[in-house]
Amino acid sequence: MKPIALMAIAVVMTGLLACSSLSSPPYENTYTVENRFAQDVKNFPAIQIASTAVPAEVVEKKNITYVRYGARELQLDLYMPRVLAENTGNAPVPGVILVHCGGWRSGYRTHLTPMAIELARAGYVAATITYRLAPEAQYPAAVYDVKAAIRWLRSNATEYRVDPARIAVGGSSAGGQIASLTGMTNGLARFDPQAKGSSVSSAVQLILNIDGLSDFTSAEARKHEDVPGKGRSSAGSWFGGSYAEKRDLWHDASPTYYVGEGSPPILFLNSAQERFHVGRDEMVAKMKIYGISSRVVTLPDTPHTFWLYEPWIKPAARVVVAFLDEQFKP
Repeated sequence: MKPIALMAIAVVMTGLLACSSLSSPPYENTYTVENRFAQDVKNFPAIQIASTAVPAEVVEKKNITYVRYGARELQLDLYMPRVLAENTGNAPVPGVILVHCGGWRSGYRTHLTPMAIELARAGYVAATITYRLAPEAQYPAAVYDVKAAIRWLRSNATEYRVDPARIAVGGSSAGGQIASLTGMTNGLARFDPQAKGSSVSSAVQLILNIDGLSDFTSAEARKHEDVPGKGRSSAGSWFGGSYAEKRDLWHDASPTYYVGEGSPPILFLNSAQERFHVGRDEMVAKMKIYGISSRVVTLPDTPHTFWLYEPWIKPAARVVVAFLDEQFKP
């Protein structure tokens, strides 16, 4: 074989190995804070990207592997109050798993780093997680990942000073929908195949939904996510097909259909963009039937991805902390 041909084969093999590495999924992920900012600043010229600098009162622990699938590792970054990290005599505190935005097929866990830092400053342990996106693994893989992260946090509760009886799951946009579905399916084995043989629960006691859909099947949701002739939408990519092609999955992934007497309390923290609130009111109405706490807070004059920016990250965090305090620190 000619040297040029051998070189070409080597290049191809190198590329394949790179695609199968632990931290580099085989697709381009361009959903960055900078790209979102370039779009949002056109309509909100006063915004600034929220800082990810870690203040002195917070301890950051980065790149912790929480689950492995063969050679693939999924990691998280954990933030905790310094006083908690340095004084093991303090009582454990509630923990929060945070699931990032990006339309189910893109995004990074660092999108929720500013929120995690604010929660740690308020006395909580918060972890931002990487999960498998649609190009790597379609629905319901992301839900499996989030439940694995919850189980990891509960398994390591002593080390990170977390109260295993007080764990919340939250997320923004696509992550908000995933968080809602994760919490609403507490105890359902088909959404947690890794639970088999484990004594550690992936159940959560609280849900934080930041501008995430609650019902994929509604006409309003499909108006944006199931438009004929416009190619596969974000949701369509996650499900592997349109509503007509994968109707059962669109229904299966809608948190509103799982509301029951054992559902956790939920906070809906919303932007001014109505399209991302689809199914919320119906879900709240169902929860009222069972006497389950819910709260809806809307931040006026905000873009969808308000959690990425000043001046909204701190007001948004205050809303989240107030709900956490109310439910976890009565």
